[in-house]
Amino acid sequence: MTCVVNTIPADHTNPISSDDNQCDEERPEDSVLDFKNVPVLTPEQEKKLWRKIDLRIMPILSLMYLLAFLDRTGNIGNAKLEGIMTQLDLTGDRFNITLVCNVTVKPYCLFECPANLVLKVFRPSRWLPGINLVWGVVMTLMAFVKTYPQLVGVRICLGIAEAGLFPGVVYYLTLWYPRHMLQYRIGLFFGAATISGAFSGLLAFGIGYMGGIGGLEAWSWIFMLEGLLTIVVAIIAFFVLVDFPSTAKFLTQEERAFVVWKKKYDNSSVGEEERFVTRHVWAALKDWQIWLHIFMYISIVVPLYGITLFLPFGYNIPVSQLLTVPPYVTATLALLVFAHYSDKLKMRYPFILVGLTMCLIGFSINISAAPVGVKYFGTFFIVTGSYGAFPGVISWLGNNLSGQYKRGVGMALEMSIGNFSGIVAASIYRLQDEPRYILGHAVELMFIGIGLIVLPILVFIYKRINAQRDAAEHLATERGEKAQYSIQELRELGDRAPDFRYTL
Repeated sequence: MTCVVNTIPADHTNPISSDDNQCDEERPEDSVLDFKNVPVLTPEQEKKLWRKIDLRIMPILSLMYLLAFLDRTGNIGNAKLEGIMTQLDLTGDRFNITLVCNVTVKPYCLFECPANLVLKVFRPSRWLPGINLVWGVVMTLMAFVKTYPQLVGVRICLGIAEAGLFPGVVYYLTLWYPRHMLQYRIGLFFGAATISGAFSGLLAFGIGYMGGIGGLEAWSWIFMLEGLLTIVVAIIAFFVLVDFPSTAKFLTQEERAFVVWKKKYDNSSVGEEERFVTRHVWAALKDWQIWLHIFMYISIVVPLYGITLFLPFGYNIPVSQLLTVPPYVTATLALLVFAHYSDKLKMRYPFILVGLTMCLIGFSINISAAPVGVKYFGTFFIVTGSYGAFPGVISWLGNNLSGQYKRGVGMALEMSIGNFSGIVAASIYRLQDEPRYILGHAVELMFIGIGLIVLPILVFIYKRINAQRDAAEHLATERGEKAQYSIQELRELGDRAPDFRYTL
């Protein structure tokens, strides 16, 4: 590797603040690594470096989330098929209430934002596996519940335990990867949730034959075995997961410097704000785009949760379990294709639009009086559209928030408030509406409509702001105007800085 004196990427020079582009002493956060020796990598060398990072952190994160999604949503639907409804007397709305207790909703949502704030304090390599371990224990204990109140209590504990994982991992990935490499990594990570839908059906199909062994019902074995597997993965994660690029021992000193430099100047010509102050929380709460993105998030997550919880239908139990597999396999492939081309084109909204359109088609088929086989075909559209669009929704907001802590708070807000919509997904598919679930499908279509309204509004506002900043920069260059902001002021402005451009 060739080393050069280089602290700011060549394509990120700041014409507005050139007079303030001074030495490294003005950048206290750069002191962690020597930015005077950042290596210049060829495209092939850089690709090799990112592949090295991917192989170290993505497999364990994906496995952790596969089990989280399996524990949170997949296994309760399969347990329903294996007799938990009658044995725990889940009559009336009790099953839906059980889902609301975890899908999760109140505990899961309320603890997501605080969990992101403490992630950097407790270190990802301890915090994330610790979450994994706790919910594995809770899931194992769920195998021994004997009454409906016990099930509700354990599901609430499960929601609390899992709350910090997804927002924590997404925030963690934004600390490692540049913004236009992010969706593919979120896709790899979230693809584990898609696979969990298929894995859940296959696993439940096999475990279903264990009913009566050890005096436990088949649904108890589903909870126990999946919980024990989660505990094993958590223990492995304690030894495999790393913290931050600046301290990653599996990278060389030059590689660490390159990754930190690449990420630091990814969306700012002067480097991203990295220190925590309370104004970052208030800046996130007052940011218009976060609140619009919450509606965008809800429009995807309600169909996603709804189809995950109620996909097994229409046939005997073994066949229903197996029929859950093909839609999720298809969705996993589509998700990765969406993510690859979204990063390559550096655009998010076209792929979100495709996902919403597929959900619209799928639920339109399922709300009709079509035969069961046709409705099953419609579920391919729903699963593929919702899972394919979800990483784009998450990465889009992450791309457009600058400042590490503002991004952490903003993304956690999006997910925590947005996940309250899980109450809707868990409540609209009532037992008395079987088998057509007209009410449930109609509500899903309503949320998809909200997404189709909010999406063009977001694109219009982003394009308008980008155009205004381009015009202001061009005018300042023509007039030869001096800097209006200091380096520190530009850092503090973050995504409101004149040199920041929103991703579409």
